[in-house]
Amino acid sequence: MKFSFKNDYSEGCHPNILQALLRSNLEQEAGYGEDRFSLEAKQLIREKIGKKDSEIYFVSGGTHANLIVISSILKPYQAVISASTGHVLNNETGAIEATGHKILGIEKADGKLTPEDIITVLESHTNVPHQVMPKLVYISNSTELGTIYTTRELEDLSAFCKERSLYLFMDGARLGHGLTAEVSDLSLENVARLTDVFYLGGTKNGALIGEAIVINNPVLQEDFGFNIKQKGALLAKGRLLGIQFLELMKDDLYFDLARHANRQAMKIKNALQEKGTAFLSVTYTNQIFPILSNELIDILSQKFEFYIWKKIDDQYSAIRLITSWNTPDEGINDFIEIINRES
Repeated sequence: MKFSFKNDYSEGCHPNILQALLRSNLEQEAGYGEDRFSLEAKQLIREKIGKKDSEIYFVSGGTHANLIVISSILKPYQAVISASTGHVLNNETGAIEATGHKILGIEKADGKLTPEDIITVLESHTNVPHQVMPKLVYISNSTELGTIYTTRELEDLSAFCKERSLYLFMDGARLGHGLTAEVSDLSLENVARLTDVFYLGGTKNGALIGEAIVINNPVLQEDFGFNIKQKGALLAKGRLLGIQFLELMKDDLYFDLARHANRQAMKIKNALQEKGTAFLSVTYTNQIFPILSNELIDILSQKFEFYIWKKIDDQYSAIRLITSWNTPDEGINDFIEIINRES
């Protein structure tokens, strides 16, 4: 059986979650997220982000979170600004466009947006009312290329969005990994302070399923629950999500799991760097994109699963390796052994 570096959700969930689900299994609780576990988890998240007035909603997955947030926030003629690598643009089967909202993509080698990037889009959409209105800036941290935002970068982006009356929405499918990267100076509190909406991703960081949408802008909180229900995301057994986030938030388990995933990826990165390997992007999270010879890729493919991310030329390609909260040392060591032997 091959060891997989394809994604960070191949495993089930952290044992603490299974144990908590089992302990509470025969208890009766209110439905639709009004159970005591969900309410306690929401309060714990508010405490960790330092914003007692933020509204929190649990949904099953990242695409659901992105779809519900964007369709709730935007009017029919308003559009999303995203890096060309953005998940909403490339990996959600046109879910956002299906709700009537155009996505305006910006080519970015590192997957990150700056105010200067956004100005270009705004200046090319001034033919009112004949063009869509850019209204929401979609970013990811960590990005789809494993890169992260610094506090200064997010502050600049937030200030610009406020100045231009744009909403700032952070996809946090891998937020734990972004915040615990060894070079990150960004805190969860600052994410909450600087965004209108973000979410904490559980699916890729120890949960069975689940993302926690956090709405910081009071204007966007009104009637949000109706959109959750209309889009089929309001689970009758909402306790399933609440229990998971309660366990993840306790004792900072969420961040410990993300930190482990990052460390495992950095072991492979460091081993490759010692061999002089180039990378598609500079990352310190659980995603790395080494550029390897096609011959070495074929050898590695015999024991490991991963994605061929980008063809560089006839001899070299960039692959994507993703480690998880449960990636064992054995898998890392075996991979490094082949690198050392074949390079």
